[in-house]
Amino acid sequence: MTPYPFSAVVGLDDLRLALLLTAVSPAVGGVLVRGEKGTAKSTVVRALAALLPEVDVVRGCRFACDPAAPDPGCPDGPHEPGAPHGHRPATLVELPVGATEDRVVGTLDIQRALADGVKAYEPGLLAAAHRGALYVDEVNLLPDHLVDLLLDAAAMGRAHVERDGVSVKHAARFLLVGTMNPEEGEPRPQLVDRFGLVVTVAAPRDAKLRAEVVRRRLAYEAGPDAFAARFAADEGALAERILAARAAVPFVALPDAELNRIARVCLAYGVDGMRADIVVARCAVALAAWHGRDRVTADDIRDAARLALPHRRRTDPLDPPGTDEQRLNEALAQAAQDDPDDDPPAPGDGGPDGSGPDDGGPGDGGPDGSGPGDGGPSEGGPGEGGPDRGPGDRGAGPGDTSAAEAPGPAPRDAAPGEPAGEQREVSGGAPAQAGAAYRPRTLRIAARGEGGHAGRRSPAFARRGRVVGSRTPRGKLAGAPHLPATLRAAIHRGALSGPSVPAVRTVQPRDLREAVHVGREANLVLFVVDASGSMAARKRMTVVKTAVLSLLRDAYQRRDRIGMITFRGAGAEQVLPPTSSHEVGVQRLAGLRTGGRTPLAAGLRAAAATIATERRRDPRRRPLLVVVTDGRATSGPDPVLVAPALAGVAAVVVDCETGPIRLGLARRLAAALGADLMPLDALAAAAPSAAPGRAA
Repeated sequence: MTPYPFSAVVGLDDLRLALLLTAVSPAVGGVLVRGEKGTAKSTVVRALAALLPEVDVVRGCRFACDPAAPDPGCPDGPHEPGAPHGHRPATLVELPVGATEDRVVGTLDIQRALADGVKAYEPGLLAAAHRGALYVDEVNLLPDHLVDLLLDAAAMGRAHVERDGVSVKHAARFLLVGTMNPEEGEPRPQLVDRFGLVVTVAAPRDAKLRAEVVRRRLAYEAGPDAFAARFAADEGALAERILAARAAVPFVALPDAELNRIARVCLAYGVDGMRADIVVARCAVALAAWHGRDRVTADDIRDAARLALPHRRRTDPLDPPGTDEQRLNEALAQAAQDDPDDDPPAPGDGGPDGSGPDDGGPGDGGPDGSGPGDGGPSEGGPGEGGPDRGPGDRGAGPGDTSAAEAPGPAPRDAAPGEPAGEQREVSGGAPAQAGAAYRPRTLRIAARGEGGHAGRRSPAFARRGRVVGSRTPRGKLAGAPHLPATLRAAIHRGALSGPSVPAVRTVQPRDLREAVHVGREANLVLFVVDASGSMAARKRMTVVKTAVLSLLRDAYQRRDRIGMITFRGAGAEQVLPPTSSHEVGVQRLAGLRTGGRTPLAAGLRAAAATIATERRRDPRRRPLLVVVTDGRATSGPDPVLVAPALAGVAAVVVDCETGPIRLGLARRLAAALGADLMPLDALAAAAPSAAPGRAA
């Protein structure tokens, strides 16, 4: 089917500019696109592939070597000068979320190796993407080790394969683009930092723009070829401009004054490391080449900083990522003030020819008349979704406590009939705030799982880790081969009894054994938090929120999914359905209010229903239940009677009871659940704690 034309995309100026800059200079390091569902992320990325220049390749080379400069280390080489060659369109390789490491980097064809006695290397997706584009949808859902492989290859321009007895190096230069929906969880900050540019997109907030998007989409679906023909001239102009800019990049000068400006901006913005400086410099050079200039200007640095810096300032892994426009503008202004020789440019003095940085942008001449940079470098950052969306429209992050710290009225006395201490929260009162998170004890499921999801919490059989044995493959080889066990199987079959026959040719595929690894898996950590009035009355909610925040941070580091249920008043509420978005968990925890009676049984019932639903959705992910309560139940049935509904679930009860006289109700609940009991004040201990090893 004819792809949607790149020049027909309405809005998304920063995204289009970022993609075009990486097409001009892949050394920028790729683009990560963050955005809610239905914002045309995948459509724009796939549309870019049609603009990439065709490539000349050596015929028969699986690694797309350039005949003018073949890779001397090509596994299919060496290629002789003047070898037969042809040309083909640049490829767009899509990496699915379920891809394995051997599919990404390639692997040894073990069946052929055993049957024919040859090392047969099968290239992976990195080889297929060489001199083209590699698109990873939902990159935040990829295992971290695969993301590391992709980013390392994109940064070095080469892929190193060291596995299964194969040692191969081959060129892997490609335009890397990843897309993600923040609702499904954020990737690790250190991984986001490896992308050169990060752009946040949102649906237009203008009714006319939204109508135009729908109009064009309907026209495209009615006749893709006719619709593409309307924009053929614009597509051709963009393709030619990319070619010209690519050829100009090596000749663009980066003056020392502008290089010093980049260093000052990065220092003022407070980024860590040197990667930010390098990316801004490469992006500024690409911008100058795109705009037809032979020198980098202050405007190029300003635009490059908007795309390359904002995602590099997360001081806490659970801080919400995004563009801090005010801080970035302050950093740019401070860098300009620090340069005594830098005179403010007059309006329109964006370059030597007097043209501004937006002249000749990628959208100029397009049907919608818009292009990257139309709003000027200071009108908004990569997160803009429309004219009425600015930095102040973002939701408050976990560090935004100004509103929460405002004093509120004290809770009223208990209502008649309520037990002493069971207070209700007054409407409008500020919820208690968590303190500084600490390193909690490691909670684990003692029983070994089947390794459904790679992580760092509970022991499990896994695709990687310590080798503990071997087994016959269940169908195709799923992991690394276990060569000693394979040879033993051949010996027991009598295949190696003939000394005159080469041993390697007597081993049959049926002798193949795969290694059994033991590693760690990620779990579903479900928090059930007591939010009744007793927590507020005894000033414990701050301590409890700090403990839960610390456990949330630990779950983030161990790659777990999380969920949260609270109970107070008349029942329980699922404030956070199971998700990988730990940032949302922190926000929901910050807004958690207390008051009313303690329906502990309702909280356990809600937990049982949530776990049952998640087991049907993902049977291989084991749940770990963390109940944070003092064990009191002043509403509903006895929680001990509800405990059988959670049979088979590994659990930990965090006992919040304080004071010189303790009733031990939490201990009674832990015994009914078959759970570990952990006092709240012991949660910060360094020793690990394993939950009961029960069947999942």
